[in-house]
Amino acid sequence: MRISICHCLACQRRTGGPFAEQARFRREDVSISGTSTRYARTGDEGTTCIFHFCPVCGDTVYYEPQAMPAFVIIPVGAFADPHFPPPTVSVYESRMHSWVVPPEAAEHFA
Repeated sequence: MRISICHCLACQRRTGGPFAEQARFRREDVSISGTSTRYARTGDEGTTCIFHFCPVCGDTVYYEPQAMPAFVIIPVGAFADPHFPPPTVSVYESRMHSWVVPPEAAEHFA
């Protein structure tokens, strides 16, 4: 559906980096199997996501935004594909690190 980067403080803390990059999919287009460890996290705007982690290595495998139950979000790093398409949306740019330069063609939100 979309690939985005988020510069909010919650994403910075969660990833340990200056932003998080994720791909949003319709739930019906995603097949989930196996076990995961879950953690609920509330973001900067007050909405909660349920994050699912690999119980062996701790990597974030996917997450479910409570405000958008029709979607599943997968961190782009989970694909381990350097040719993954670039983000088309950049949000919370008011909290963006000064040296980060999102793609010019992306939609930009403060």
